[in-house]
Amino acid sequence: MKLVVAYIRHEAFEPIRTELLELGFPSLTIIEVKGSGRQKGITEQYRGSAVTNYLRPKIKIECVVADSDVQTIVDSILKHARTGSIGDGKVFVIPVEQAYRIRTGESGEETLQIHPDAAAAAT
Repeated sequence: MKLVVAYIRHEAFEPIRTELLELGFPSLTIIEVKGSGRQKGITEQYRGSAVTNYLRPKIKIECVVADSDVQTIVDSILKHARTGSIGDGKVFVIPVEQAYRIRTGESGEETLQIHPDAAAAAT
């Protein structure tokens, strides 16, 4: 199992969420974050003074998937998040040793089953 973590622009989130839902991956954790990187700060005028904001808003997506599904998730993120500009974000793939479903006590990849009817259930 792997944890896919992506830091993306806000406008890239909805197309990614929609595609992952259609592919049967509805289980995502979304966190609004701020960070800095190559994009550096953006200088704006505020009350007549130049103000530089070095922390840019991003969305952090987390998704634990079976090893065989990692490339599907990463491909979807790259397809929808890439604009070619500095600040598009990053994707990390991290190993996960074990997973447990609290409700049933299931463990391992059983807890990660993809949901082929997820898109229909969400509408």
